[in-house]
Amino acid sequence: MIPAAGTVFVVDDNAAVRASLRTLFGAAGLHVETYASGADFLAAYDSRRPGCLVLDLKLRGESGLDLLEQLPPRPATLPVIVLTAYGSVPASVRAMNAGAIDFVEKSMRPVQLLGCVRTALELAGRQHEVEAAQQAIVQRAARLTPREQQIAELLVAGKTFQGDRRLARCQSADRRQLPQQLLDKMHVESTTELIAALLRLRRVPPR
Repeated sequence: MIPAAGTVFVVDDNAAVRASLRTLFGAAGLHVETYASGADFLAAYDSRRPGCLVLDLKLRGESGLDLLEQLPPRPATLPVIVLTAYGSVPASVRAMNAGAIDFVEKSMRPVQLLGCVRTALELAGRQHEVEAAQQAIVQRAARLTPREQQIAELLVAGKTFQGDRRLARCQSADRRQLPQQLLDKMHVESTTELIAALLRLRRVPPR
């Protein structure tokens, strides 16, 4: 299990609830930030920070669901747990459709709510590691020379050094050192690992 990491962002217009949740999560060793409104949270939130959002369904003058629907497209590094004083099937369906991972009542036992938050943070941590690895591949690929990029594209297309004349010419032109240079620059040890990294690169959304 990946250790819980990141920040618990609490959005609730009730000061007593915010204080209670800060105490609960803080006592468990979690980093907590609390906000009295959706606008306050949106103004402060940095999407590069992993964590989870604990969101009150009914905020003063606004709906937590409206805030939830304002967040997309958001990274998977911010799972959302919606809190409600009274369960509602339509509200829970709307919350899940908007991307919440859980919909719980405030009457839930603190230890159970803490468990939900830890699960959300573990999910955020795993996704953060995946995104960090993908961005590292992007940065390494950006340092490839035009010839190295050509080799990479041909390898991803399924070509081989033995079976493709263009690859063979690139290889011989660099005295058989170019393939190793490419592996070193991409921080991989084999052509198979290189192709896997390049395929992951294709799935990285532009920023």
